[in-house]
Amino acid sequence: MEKRDLYDINRNLTGKTIFKGEPVPEDRYIIVVLIFIQNSDGKFLIQKRSEIKNGKYATTGGHPKSGETSIQGIITEVKEEIGLDLKANDLKLFYSSRSDLKRVFWDDYYIKMDIPNIQNLPLQKEEVESICWLSIDEIKSLMKEDKFFKNHYDEFEILLNWLK
Repeated sequence: MEKRDLYDINRNLTGKTIFKGEPVPEDRYIIVVLIFIQNSDGKFLIQKRSEIKNGKYATTGGHPKSGETSIQGIITEVKEEIGLDLKANDLKLFYSSRSDLKRVFWDDYYIKMDIPNIQNLPLQKEEVESICWLSIDEIKSLMKEDKFFKNHYDEFEILLNWLK
């Protein structure tokens, strides 16, 4: 069972943890990390989540495990979910925020890279059904059809503004 570190409102570690799936205690926070991988054609590496994870399209993301920093967490999530090795120095943190309602800190990362033969990447079938490269318009279309995970789409719009 995965443990997650708990933080105070100022993003200081509290020394307390919860297990994955447990509610975040009042006045405590966890970290959520996302990454947007864009290729030289301007397309984004998007995953179709498994049915048990809502079956919608999304970017890769998750929660750092206890003891991991935000950047270590996103590197771990990418490796586990889509089998891709990333280096911390290649990642750009483009957005960081806090939601008091959801009791989370959001860290969004970006990397521009080409990945040949994505069909050969080993997917974590419990979480990811498939992956594909999608254009901005294709992602917007999926969102209009309610086929893209809303939380991830909101962060995608922040990315588009950052890229301008």
